[in-house]
Formats: sequence, C-alpha cells, structure tokens
Amino acid sequence: MALEGVLRVSELTVNLAVNSYSIIIERGALALLGQKCSAVGLKGLAAVISNPCVSSLYGAVVRTSLEAAGFSVVQIEMPDGEQFKNSATLNKIYDDLLEAGVDRSSFVVALGGGVVGDVAGYAAATWMRGIPFVQVPTTLLAQVDSSVGGKTGIDHPGGKNLIGAFYQPRLVLIDVDTLTTLDQRQFRAGLAEVIKYGVVLDSSFFAYMEINSDAIQVQQPETMIEIIHRACQLKARVVELDEKESGVRAVLNYGHTLGHAFESISGYRDLVHGEAIAIGMVLAARISRVSCVCNQDDFERIRALIALYGLPVETPLFERQQLLRAVTADKKSRGGSITFICNKGVGMYHMSHHTPEELLLMSGLEA
Repeated sequence: MALEGVLRVSELTVNLAVNSYSIIIERGALALLGQKCSAVGLKGLAAVISNPCVSSLYGAVVRTSLEAAGFSVVQIEMPDGEQFKNSATLNKIYDDLLEAGVDRSSFVVALGGGVVGDVAGYAAATWMRGIPFVQVPTTLLAQVDSSVGGKTGIDHPGGKNLIGAFYQPRLVLIDVDTLTTLDQRQFRAGLAEVIKYGVVLDSSFFAYMEINSDAIQVQQPETMIEIIHRACQLKARVVELDEKESGVRAVLNYGHTLGHAFESISGYRDLVHGEAIAIGMVLAARISRVSCVCNQDDFERIRALIALYGLPVETPLFERQQLLRAVTADKKSRGGSITFICNKGVGMYHMSHHTPEELLLMSGLEA
C-alpha cells in the first residue's frame, strides 16, 4: 500500500505568506546544505549549533558544504539531552554567539534532534531581536515534528516548553541517511509522533503504518522518505491554518498533555519524549473511549499499533499529587481547564475541556 507512489526526493512548502519556507527530504541532503542556504538568500556567517555526538558525525560535511557555498562557519556545541534544554544552556550559546561575532547579517543552523532545534531556534529568535535560522534535523522525531512549524524554546523547572517563541525557519533540510546512526530507542521514539498524525488526521496513513511496519522498522529508504513526507505534509497543512496555536493547531498536542507530565516527572531521563507521548496517546485514546468519541475496537487498534513499533503502552508509577502538578502546569491550561485532544475513531479528532482531576479519572489513573 503506497500513499503517493515511491518517493526518492521530496520538497514541500509551508505556506505562511512572508514566513513561507521549503522542507527538503532526500538521501545525502547534508552535502547540499550550502547551496540550499544560498538559494534562500542567506549570507555571511553561519553559526552551526549542535551537540557533541551529532557534531562528530555530521559537523564536517555540514561545514564543508557551507564553506563551499561561500559561507564563513563557526561551530557551537551544547550538551546532549532534554535536561539541558534550559536557560543555562541558552546563555552559554549567547556567549558563544557574541564571541564569534554573530550579528544580524549572520544565521544559525540547528544541526541535531529536537532539543538542539528548539534551543538553537530560540537563540536565533532572540539574538539581536532575531536572525534567520535553518533546521537540519537528524532524528526522526525532529524530522517529522519539532523542525516544522516554528515552535522554539526551552523548559522551565515548573514545566516543559514554558519559555519560547513562534519563529519560523528559512529552510528545513532533512537527510534520511542520518537515521542510520540513530539508536533504535530514539528511532522508535520518533515513530510515536508519526503514529500521532495517523490517529488524529489521516486514517489512510494510519493503515499505511499498520501494513508497512516491516519496511519502516528496517528503515527502507524510500519508505522512510514517504512517511516523513506525509507526516511533514500533514503538519504543514495544520500550521498553515493556525501558525501560532490559537485554534486547530492544538490537534498536534494529541498525547502530549499526559505525556509531557510523565516526561517531566521522570526528570527527562527515564523516558525519552516519544516514549512519553506513546503512553500519553494510549491514555488519550482511553479518555476518547470514555468520552464516547472512540469505540473499543479503535482504542485497541491504536494501542496495538503503538506496541507494534516497540513503544511503551503501560503507565509508569507516579505520585498522584506530582502528576496533578505537572498536568496543571501544562501551557494549554486556561483557568484550571485544559483543552484536551481526543481521537474521534481513527483519522479524526475532537477537542474537549477538562480539569486535571477529570483527566486522571477518565484515563483510569485513579482506578
């Protein structure tokens, strides 16, 4: 079963008027970074922000590509891990940008996973009141989710992503070959976000994930280009309708309200982001079933697909008050009520409003 035939190269456009940009997906795309940056009008000094692991793997090819296109390059490293997505890391990046002479004629390249993209993007959004940046995501999760849509930011001790800005990149460049160096746990974590799009936006994509699990799990290149293309396409269409999450874009938070809470409780160590979201999606599907917008068969189908890809489906141990505090701190909370995304069967969504206490009760976490 194919969505749009066999894809070997993909280019999509996120249409946001003056903030529009392209998403390029292909094998070997890192070597094209310099010419693609030139093509969108970037000039001057490129500040490549990455972590030590990604920099050791791909820093050289990125630097070579940028320099071959006439850019000067400075490479800046930040620590690896969600626990470093904080103000201390951000301030160190500011120090490095200042020392390197990065000014308004320069631009930032975010080379890495979602943490690098979020922090580097926020640094670009706030450095000298904003300089251009390019997303070069190297994990599946970042390729299908955080690199697209312009959400940038850092965590606060009181909650995830509480500090940030909507700031669109000038370009998103996705090289699927980077997935070959991604460990299996992180690869599976990225699949959680891919599954999310099928659950709430596209039943045919959900079915594709069911039927093509073998090719996806061995990372067959054309299959990976296809699922990344479709995931980015679905997210782009939502972002175009609601760039700054004032309405329909909230659908992309499916599984994230409770998922973020478990991620926060774990100290961003015991669970990686996609694992927390997988658990959050199972609970969201359960809440959807209790709310009568999802039947038992669809609930079981969603849970089975998440498990098929090796993702957790059982709720971790937690203290009730700690979980309540984490859910209450959710940035979607308004006056004690949270806008919660349910799945309407498979392929559609339903928005509802609940207190944190109601969510725990409906999810069965108080049983």
